[in-house]
Amino acid sequence: MNSSIYKVGFWAGIIAFAATVLFVIVQLLQLTGDIHYPWDEISIYGFSLCIVIPFLIEMLALHHVTAADKKFRSHGALVFTILYVVYVTANYVVQLATVIPATLKGEADKIAVLIQTPHSLFWDFDAMGYIFMGFATLFAMPVFKKQGFEKWIRYSFFIHGAVTTPLIAFVYFYPIYSEKLLLLGLPWAITAPFAMLLLAIFFIQRKNETK
Repeated sequence: MNSSIYKVGFWAGIIAFAATVLFVIVQLLQLTGDIHYPWDEISIYGFSLCIVIPFLIEMLALHHVTAADKKFRSHGALVFTILYVVYVTANYVVQLATVIPATLKGEADKIAVLIQTPHSLFWDFDAMGYIFMGFATLFAMPVFKKQGFEKWIRYSFFIHGAVTTPLIAFVYFYPIYSEKLLLLGLPWAITAPFAMLLLAIFFIQRKNETK
């Protein structure tokens, strides 16, 4: 196995982890009122966008280092990751490149359909992105062994997929939105970066084992 794949997977995971932590911090600052428009949304969408490609590369690396008899699972996880990437990239780019600039110019009414508000088009895009990320980790879970360090990756992937995915779906699709309801999605802020970090550590451990 080419050791460079482990190195790429590791650094992609670290970047995804860091971007996720920064996203969570800004999200909390927005909820507490310590950061305001437009910098709250610029930061939230910007850091969210910084998660996308590193997470995709991390999952791509996982597929390439997975044993042949488990590649169906890693391939499926990669497909779900790509679906996550498509949905959230469309949302984040539209918000950053179109919605925020138009709003700052006082032209929000011209692009109202593009604004991510509860139960809007791009609200649903955001929801589907999070849901597919959960499916990706849940599908990839059997790739890892049930003992040693890999069992902790299994646990983290399972918890992220099985616990946070239905919570995210409930938060986004419940008919009545509230900030209190949004707090139900808070476990994602723990499970997502934790899973990314453990997978990054997995790559560096495997790289060291191949020396």
